Amino acid sequence: MTDHTDLREPPGLVLPTAAVRDSYLAGERADCVAEGRSTEWLGPAGDDFEAFVEERRGVRVRWGVPSTVFWYVSGAHYLGTLVVRHSLTPELAEAGGHVGYHVVRPWRRQGHATGMLAAGLVECRRLGLDRVLLTCDAGNEPSRRVIQSNGGVPDGRAHGEDRYWISLA
Repeated sequence: MTDHTDLREPPGLVLPTAAVRDSYLAGERADCVAEGRSTEWLGPAGDDFEAFVEERRGVRVRWGVPSTVFWYVSGAHYLGTLVVRHSLTPELAEAGGHVGYHVVRPWRRQGHATGMLAAGLVECRRLGLDRVLLTCDAGNEPSRRVIQSNGGVPDGRAHGEDRYWISLA
């Protein structure tokens, strides 16, 4: 098991980068296998990682709104992904919210999600957002703790997801 002591640099958010190719592919593949999901989507990444990265860089329209993808990295180690949705559609206002994140399995349960979300909230402030909505599956206690430790205030449940607002003022 890899642990945080293996990291020589403090983790931080960066735009997707080819510098973490091997770690990205290994981490995402491990998640797919553990969750019983297909790894087929990783084929194009393995074939041309630079093109794969380029498709994820910058502001792109995803889920019907401008969005920015960040990777949480430490040196050559890819730890996870955070997505900031710059606004909400009616659907995202119900489930999905402004911010989505995940930490790949080798780096879970080490505080990285909490740090990654905190860094993501800084990015949300830079976009001029006053508050952000985050949602998580009703049974996802680790995610609930991450959101609450970053100031999340419960706002009910919709479509099987608990809703939280975080004030950025």
